[in-house]
Amino acid sequence: MNHLPLIIKREYLTKVKNKSFIIMTFLSPLIMIGLITLIVYLTQLNNNKERTISILDETGTISEVFKTEKVSEDVYTKYNFLPNISLEEAKKQVQEAEEYGLLHIRQMASMEEIAKQIKFYSEDSPSSNFISRLERILNEKLTEEALINNNVDVKLVESSQMDISIGQETFSGERSSKLINYSKLGFGLAAGYLLFMFIIIYGNMIMRSVIEEKTNRIIEVIISSVKPVQLLMGKIIGTSLAGVTQFLMWIVLGGIMIAIISLVFGVDFSGMQAEQQQALMAQGENVDMQMQITEIIQSLPLANLIAAFFIFFIGGYLLYSSLYAAIGAAVDNETDTQQFMMPIIMPLMLSVYVGGFTVLEDPHGTVATVFSFIPFTSPVVMLMRIPFGVPLWQQLLSVAILYISFTGTVWFASKIYRVGILMYGKKPSYKEIFKWLKY
Repeated sequence: MNHLPLIIKREYLTKVKNKSFIIMTFLSPLIMIGLITLIVYLTQLNNNKERTISILDETGTISEVFKTEKVSEDVYTKYNFLPNISLEEAKKQVQEAEEYGLLHIRQMASMEEIAKQIKFYSEDSPSSNFISRLERILNEKLTEEALINNNVDVKLVESSQMDISIGQETFSGERSSKLINYSKLGFGLAAGYLLFMFIIIYGNMIMRSVIEEKTNRIIEVIISSVKPVQLLMGKIIGTSLAGVTQFLMWIVLGGIMIAIISLVFGVDFSGMQAEQQQALMAQGENVDMQMQITEIIQSLPLANLIAAFFIFFIGGYLLYSSLYAAIGAAVDNETDTQQFMMPIIMPLMLSVYVGGFTVLEDPHGTVATVFSFIPFTSPVVMLMRIPFGVPLWQQLLSVAILYISFTGTVWFASKIYRVGILMYGKKPSYKEIFKWLKY
């Protein structure tokens, strides 16, 4: 008789009715959204201010390029030009006025020497974006002065300058850019990291469930009427469904909490976009973020990504969860699981690092392609490659290898499960587990 549906139902209901499961289902998104809200609030609090910079320009000609500028919606930078006073007096005056800082431009014989003698004094270390903006303004002015001193026509130089921006497009007509490529990798990394965390959290849940039943001797009663492989599959599928239920609850509750916090407390979660635009402005790049986001979304194969995410997510989780169940059957307590955890965690960590360092550089290279076919790394690496365009045959082959490997892993795990589930009071070694496979 097939008891698999009953085992799945029992495992699922046992997990979702557990008090700790219910508490964490509601508490986890609350903590996560709370942390995100705190970060966004502190970022906005830090940016809601007006900065005043005093400038002591001994040359008398360079400081004229500094004008009050609007960095973002709530951040203004004002410049206060000091008369011809000493540096020490200027420092004292800035400190007493509690201004953001003092920019000192010394009078030197040549523009090259002036460029090396510019300093910014402040109470605390200023942000790198702010210093980058000052450097950009000074670079433009000092370059212009150097050209004039060398009797070079500045207007002629400006008209001769070329702003090179290499457009990227595939032979099929698909547009791309550096920002789009980084965004594609970001989508892949997010999907891979999500799978990584899901495996760690719910794989451990399966392992603890097996250990608990084994130590309570409940398993001896269950195993008398159920085949070990059915019990193993029931635990994997039942716990997986409980995990998916909890994950979907997190998404729904998280969305509701974000909406409530935005309406009630006025926290703008889109404020991070302004931070990104500010960083790009500091580098001298004028970027329309809304347009870039639209281009990024249009460049992504969304239908392929969604389908591949679920297929590889399920396959990868089933593959690793069977190994977690086998470890739980082989040991008597969680302390003894440590020696067996490293061989499981290493492929996951390797896939994240390989994906992060090789996919962006060459998503269709040998390393990225090979690791997208290895079943223990393909769920992460292939998800990182798909945004860059992977042939359908490669995706289908990777899926086939993954699910065939899962079948083999279940057979391997059931061999260990069948023997180990009834073993008590003995810490198994790799050599002994290898012998169990022959029984």
